[in-house]
Amino acid sequence: MTPPIAPRWVVRHPLWPLIALHVLLAVQVPVYTTLGLDGPPGNPVAATVAFALTLCLSLRHSLAASRGERPAGWPWTLVALAVLANVPLWWFGSNWQAFTAFALASIVMLLRGRLMLFAAIAQLLHNPVKEVIAMLRDGAHTIPQALLLGAYALFVLILYAGTLVGGARLVRLLNELEAARTELAATAVGEERIRVSRDLHDLLGQSLSAISLKGDLALRLLAKDTAAARAEIDGLTGVARDALRDVRAITRDEHSVSLRTEIDGAAALLGAAGVDTRLDVADLPPLSGPAQNALAWAIREGTTNLLRHSDARTCTITLTHHQGTVRLEIVNDGVQPPSASRFTGAPGLTGAADLTRTPPGTGLSGLAERTRAASGTWLTTAHDGLFLLSVEVPEEVA
Repeated sequence: MTPPIAPRWVVRHPLWPLIALHVLLAVQVPVYTTLGLDGPPGNPVAATVAFALTLCLSLRHSLAASRGERPAGWPWTLVALAVLANVPLWWFGSNWQAFTAFALASIVMLLRGRLMLFAAIAQLLHNPVKEVIAMLRDGAHTIPQALLLGAYALFVLILYAGTLVGGARLVRLLNELEAARTELAATAVGEERIRVSRDLHDLLGQSLSAISLKGDLALRLLAKDTAAARAEIDGLTGVARDALRDVRAITRDEHSVSLRTEIDGAAALLGAAGVDTRLDVADLPPLSGPAQNALAWAIREGTTNLLRHSDARTCTITLTHHQGTVRLEIVNDGVQPPSASRFTGAPGLTGAADLTRTPPGTGLSGLAERTRAASGTWLTTAHDGLFLLSVEVPEEVA
């Protein structure tokens, strides 16, 4: 069952319900005082001024608490609010009681530790104790009645103050929730951009290399063998259409690769480039989706790197299965590095150390991410003119 979602206006503007709550609670004092519900009617002008001052001071404290902070000069405004809420009680009685809830709420929101505890207890007991003493002094109530009415006044005070404190904390929670949602949305957008960038690099790298290769071959054949040149151009347009279809699939996150298709495509592309390719592909058991994707992308990346960054004449692609793991090795002879280099990636590592040695945005970065996602390991070495790309993944990935 989907939990109820707060209306957008509440999430976007959570301060308005908090302000309305303060107004509804504070307006009781001028109304009760003017009508004289507990004792003779009071001065409506003075009650209205007190209402405005109390509302402003309490809102200042609550709005600051909703941001997780205390306003400047808060000790003085807290003392002013406490005096305004408690001193007139001795003349106006329970008509003034609602203001004490604002003082109690501000004490809880602004003070800390034992000082807050002592001040809150004093504020809690002030009005109920005064009411009980006044009722017993008048003799109109028995002791049980006076205690019951005092307990009721205490309960109302706790309820009102708790509502004010809870409202401020709810606003803070809503603001934090909105900030978290915004951050998650930004993170999701960033991750999607990285995914699209990685997939486009890995996918179009081979496609563009194939287009370039077939275009160059067609130009060379044009003067010698028109039919062969036409065939290469037809193949070029087919690769371009496939690349366009794959780009559209990537934008919808619907692109998938097949291990067998990538092996056959790599062999055909390398053969067209004049690379003597040897396939040593054992019969493999059915592989999980992540394992097959990792190996297929590794073959695509290895083929692309060979075509774009080497002058290899031979290439060997080997797939072996041993004790629940599948190992892919791509070896070519097109590298003459000044010294041996080595890059590795293994489960349990964040990959930060590896990727700092791999140029950012390259296919090796995407290969490392996909291999780690499949709980596998990867390794590249270059030595004595041979370049090795090795990827090992479990055949079943959780």
